Amino acid sequence: VLVLCPKKLRDNWLTYRENYKNNPVASDRFAYRVMNHSDLSRTSGYSGDIDIARFNWSNYELIVIDESHNFRNGGKTTDMGDDEDPKENRYLQLMNKVIRQGVRTKVLMLSATPVNNRFNDLKNQLELAYEGDSSQLEQAIGTGDRTIADIFKQAQSAYSKWSELDESERTTQRLLGMLNFDFFKILDSVTIARSRKHIEKFYDTSKIGAFPERLKPIARRPGITDIDSSVTFRAIISLLQQLKLVVYSPSAYILPSRLYKYEDDAPTKAGGKGLSLINRERGIRVLMQVQLLKRLESSIYSFNTSLGHVKRLMEHILQKLRNHVADLEINDIDGLGLDEDEITVGRENNRIHLDDLDYKSWERDLNADCETITKLIEMISIVTPEHDSKLQQLLADIDNKIEHPFNNDNRKVIVFSAFSDTAEYLYNNVAEHVLKKYGLHSALVTGDVNGRTTLKTKRKMDFNMALTLFSPISKEKQAIYPEIKENIDILIATDCISEGQNLQDCDYLVNYDIHWNPVRIIQRFGRIDRIGSKNKSIQLVNFWPDIELDEYINLKGRVESRMKAVVMTSTGDDNPIAPEEPGDLDYRRDQLKRLHDEVVDLEEMNKGVSIMDLGLNEFRQDLIEYMKTNPDIDHTPHGLHAVVAKTGTLPEGVIFVLKNKTGEINIGKKNRLHPFYMVYLDNDGNVITNHLAPKDLLDNVRALSKGKAEPLKDLCKAFNKETADGKRMDRYSKLLDKAVESIVDVRKESAIDSFLGGDQGELFDKVPAGLDDFELISFFVVK
Repeated sequence: VLVLCPKKLRDNWLTYRENYKNNPVASDRFAYRVMNHSDLSRTSGYSGDIDIARFNWSNYELIVIDESHNFRNGGKTTDMGDDEDPKENRYLQLMNKVIRQGVRTKVLMLSATPVNNRFNDLKNQLELAYEGDSSQLEQAIGTGDRTIADIFKQAQSAYSKWSELDESERTTQRLLGMLNFDFFKILDSVTIARSRKHIEKFYDTSKIGAFPERLKPIARRPGITDIDSSVTFRAIISLLQQLKLVVYSPSAYILPSRLYKYEDDAPTKAGGKGLSLINRERGIRVLMQVQLLKRLESSIYSFNTSLGHVKRLMEHILQKLRNHVADLEINDIDGLGLDEDEITVGRENNRIHLDDLDYKSWERDLNADCETITKLIEMISIVTPEHDSKLQQLLADIDNKIEHPFNNDNRKVIVFSAFSDTAEYLYNNVAEHVLKKYGLHSALVTGDVNGRTTLKTKRKMDFNMALTLFSPISKEKQAIYPEIKENIDILIATDCISEGQNLQDCDYLVNYDIHWNPVRIIQRFGRIDRIGSKNKSIQLVNFWPDIELDEYINLKGRVESRMKAVVMTSTGDDNPIAPEEPGDLDYRRDQLKRLHDEVVDLEEMNKGVSIMDLGLNEFRQDLIEYMKTNPDIDHTPHGLHAVVAKTGTLPEGVIFVLKNKTGEINIGKKNRLHPFYMVYLDNDGNVITNHLAPKDLLDNVRALSKGKAEPLKDLCKAFNKETADGKRMDRYSKLLDKAVESIVDVRKESAIDSFLGGDQGELFDKVPAGLDDFELISFFVVK
């Protein structure tokens, strides 16, 4: 067995393999190898104690891929410019080196976010399981003459049509009705899904512990500084929008007569020839505009750092231009006295000779940009830590949390930032403050910093040690570091810990900057929003820019749209500039609005449907567990019934379970339980849930039955009185007729749709005619 995981989660997996004191499954003696996702692209060096150059990737019968969504974009080769041997990305390396070669390999993928906003994300991951040969899966689950590609294409088409409906019509139930049976069949065959809401509703959590209550998020919107009220987010944005950042696009100034030297024969998305160099540089320029805005949102310190980098680059290019002009004035036409670097600009393989540029226009625009950058730097130079309103608000929030804990004496706080230099800035200003004022210790964890803390230990502090001392119960500190008595109470980190870490000792999480991908915000909160938390409630605090939410979202939308437009015209791809955030911009804007006022679950982040809505696997698991202790289930007589209590969402009525006796065709393959049919009616015979929604019906039966192993005597007594101990069942017989009528009506509609759609094989005479075509298996009376 080979486990592939992100590098930061490696130690988590090693814990469950080694003979460690804090390994809860040590007695199982698990034997598996752990490698990092990034190791797939390496040909030398070591991964832990493994020599990668000698490692036999192809000798594993099972591959477990943790955080498998990192492979959802599928296989691509890296464009290496003039390199005749382009490199495969990690997906293709995994497919070719591990799965296709050597022994036959099975694949188990683990992810909280397997689908971003397209079903292809899931298809790409599934291809790993069947080696890219879809016929393997098609034969295994029996899709007939339909290919996996066709099934997913149709599912995506249905989803796209559904997405265009009015919001009132865009319900999960509507989408499920538009998707084909084969799509559900694939998901049923290959996925097991659980969500927080599902566990809370249908599982007995008394043994494993409950989820903590999520308090309403606190929204902070501090200004820039308390010194000068004119230094505002809006004023800085106004200056930022004046920047052309021409330092990143010298190709825009190539003289028309010299363009031929830099043309690329590769066709663009529009079909004609394109200037790939110009398109690439345009993308870099827009990326830098986006990055400056993100850095401003993060912290004035990070923003100032970036402005300094850009200004130094501009000054370097301006000096190069001045040198070149001076060289021309002394008639040094051949560039004597200057090396090649001094008379060209741009990156390696994309060099532009200065003689090919309208360098005077470029110099003019560079000077204008430089003046704007200088104004920005001067404007924010007054913002020292003591007058950084955002930092001071964070310190006040931490003080309040420490002085007024809401879960006994829990004083723990996590602060997240998207940027490591912002995290460093916060640590440098927060750690000393809380140590001096409260005697509490802080730690910093970023991709660049393995673990830094105010705590003095004999052991060298590393990434996992810092997290263990911060969350000692969930990380079982006593078993690992019994000699260390102190703990860490304030953790400042980047998104290097936003996946896979159990930090639920903490009950207070701060997003110091709002990540532009809303899923990342939820992943961050997921570090403390975990089942089995010792905390009764948990608090999320979000820092937003000091402008109105709609104005901020519109600004961000304009920037993102501009970036996407550039990317699409230059590459025709989904967004290579930000591969972790592909897809629909409107989707992210909608979710940001929700995140301002509520804590949203991961499964709710999709504007469509969760895998939880699609699969029936868990019910099969229930059945398997039941059959272990009740092997005589096949001898259960038909017609059994139970009386269950209605709930706030499940009204009085009857749930019928029927079986079609005639073996008629399942028209449109819409009923996933064929030949069985479930229908939920209210007492007046109105359909609450029809037979095309077995997932909802099974969920309802589970909810109505959860925690009840004995008959509800009062309800049974009322039912027996109503029916004279089963002698007067007229009312329920009529409801049964209504149930069959609803099935026939829906099937007729499906038959008509199939006929009009050209599927001539499914004709009206194959629709069951009535009650004689069904037998009653069982029913639930909801009272």
